[in-house]
Amino acid sequence: MSVPASRWRLSVAPMMDWTDRHCRHLHRLLSRHTLLYTEMVTTGALIHGDVDRHLRYAHEEHPVALQLGGSEPADLAHCARLGEAWGYDEINLNCGCPSERVQRGAFGACLMAEPQLVADGVKAMLDVVDLPVTVKHRIGIDKAESYGFVRDFVGQVSEAGCRVFIVHARNAWLQGLSPKENREIPPLRYELAYRLKQDFPGLVVCVNGGITRDDQIDQHLGQVDGVMVGREAYHNPWLLAGWDRRFHGAAASDLSREAVEEQMVAYMEREAVQHGTPWQAIARHMLGLRSGLPGARRWRQVWSDHRLKALAPREVMALAHEGLRLAA
Repeated sequence: MSVPASRWRLSVAPMMDWTDRHCRHLHRLLSRHTLLYTEMVTTGALIHGDVDRHLRYAHEEHPVALQLGGSEPADLAHCARLGEAWGYDEINLNCGCPSERVQRGAFGACLMAEPQLVADGVKAMLDVVDLPVTVKHRIGIDKAESYGFVRDFVGQVSEAGCRVFIVHARNAWLQGLSPKENREIPPLRYELAYRLKQDFPGLVVCVNGGITRDDQIDQHLGQVDGVMVGREAYHNPWLLAGWDRRFHGAAASDLSREAVEEQMVAYMEREAVQHGTPWQAIARHMLGLRSGLPGARRWRQVWSDHRLKALAPREVMALAHEGLRLAA
């Protein structure tokens, strides 16, 4: 399936326990055009578990991509078909997560040592879906820092038909570092992602890792096709509010922070009725909405106070706003 490279110009990274459908609802209120990703969903969870729980999302989330974790081509093909049937816009294969739990499942970053297996999985998915199949990966594994390693990985996987590579510009150390340390200790080497774009000009190359500001995004877009932002988008979601105008050439959202909060409360009310979702499961994703503003700490404390869980979300919002007035 041919999709313009601009689809990947700006995206929010898939993040376990964070980028669920409630988080994506918030992000879509702030940016209509930024590409959103699910949390990683394992092939085993879809084959043996509750498909509806893992794949349910709202139409308003588009464009939205499903990230899969797995290594068996037949399983990946089966799950890619599910993703297409549910209406996702892209299937992404996780070749970047370094956690020991993921390694035990023989997928994530350890797959970079088996490019032919990744290529076989990509081809199996492309054979059964009419969607872009993309790969998110690291620049290397453990302490081997040769550019040739990631170049050969991308070269071999691209021969199977993958046209989009999202490069987390750090090595993944498979032993000795926690997932959190793997996001901080291995040095960022964006220049390797830039070299990939130079060596594979026909591919879409996006960069990820340590990106927190709009001026950094501008700098990277001068070298590669797209930028994926991770934790900063979660902890400071208001960052997304200016992206449609600055990076997509479209009108920016006209919602204020107060209006976004109001819409999130309305969403909490709908979710409670339709799915029995407690408001705390949704509110946790918007705790950074007022990051850096006066009274933000008190507002955040109210929305994260589990002693208030029996209250309706609109009542909690009133208490949070009272906290803002007291802090002013």
